[in-house]
Amino acid sequence: MRNLKMFCLATFALLYANTTFAQDTTTPTKTEGEIKKYDQGFRLGFGLNGGLPTDNAYDWSLGGDVRLQYDLSKRTSLTLTTGFTNLFMGKDENGVDVKDLGFIPAKAGFKAFIWEDQFYVLGEVGAGFAVTNGYDQTTFLWAPGIGYANKYIDISVRYEDYNKFKTNQVALRLAYGFDL
Repeated sequence: MRNLKMFCLATFALLYANTTFAQDTTTPTKTEGEIKKYDQGFRLGFGLNGGLPTDNAYDWSLGGDVRLQYDLSKRTSLTLTTGFTNLFMGKDENGVDVKDLGFIPAKAGFKAFIWEDQFYVLGEVGAGFAVTNGYDQTTFLWAPGIGYANKYIDISVRYEDYNKFKTNQVALRLAYGFDL
């Protein structure tokens, strides 16, 4: 599992490094003799998430989120994401049933568009606050991902690791977003 984490981190770093040098906050077209600046702004997205934990502690997950995105340039953005995720009952290593775990994630991230201004890589870090079934832990979480976004639709896949919850997952996010 440690190798998977290192691979995801290295992939994100490599893709980010390739896009960093190609950043441009202006569009290449000229308007009446001037170069038009890229209009920075906010986007808001509402997503539905489904996932499969990569260990045996939980069977599957389902959640919803809200993501605020601030576009730094045409190809880079900062993100803040929160919502609710529920990991559904599974069994521990001794075959004993494990109660569902519901938590509220709070993540900050960086999104870099790497191909045709629609395909991107995203890295997020933050905390997960357990809120159901007597769980009272807060965990560090990190989540590298890849995705596709157009003016309204955002589809992504991410690996998400929950340190103190002793589990992780691969999740699919389907979202609707719009400019604010």
